[in-house]
Amino acid sequence: MIPVLEGGQGLHCLVVDDSRVVRKAARRLLEGFGFAVREAEDGQQALLACRDALPDLVLLDWNMPVMNGMEFLLAARAEHGAEKPLVMLCTTENTPDKILEALDAGAQEYVMKPFDAEILGDKLAQLGLLREAM
Repeated sequence: MIPVLEGGQGLHCLVVDDSRVVRKAARRLLEGFGFAVREAEDGQQALLACRDALPDLVLLDWNMPVMNGMEFLLAARAEHGAEKPLVMLCTTENTPDKILEALDAGAQEYVMKPFDAEILGDKLAQLGLLREAM
């Protein structure tokens, strides 16, 4: 049974992926959890978006042109610090070395593609952004 999660209302997420299809799918899921969502297609656009308005969460792809996810993560941590925004890597990179590299660079969570509402909801709950509805 999938738990009913709530609590994303008023929170903002930036979805960063070079695939428009992935961005739209993630947007639908996040909006279903109550998040306001903006999109960026690479790390450079994401960095500019964060400078404009820092989101509560960045859902970040690893492999992108212009500026990849790790380059964005390192730049964002240098500019905004270790705690904000929360960053969840969302990628096909699934080796233990890659996961550790992302966490060591400052990502708070990691999710493998493909993912669904249940998986994403569980990760958001682990980050304290959602809670199970009573």
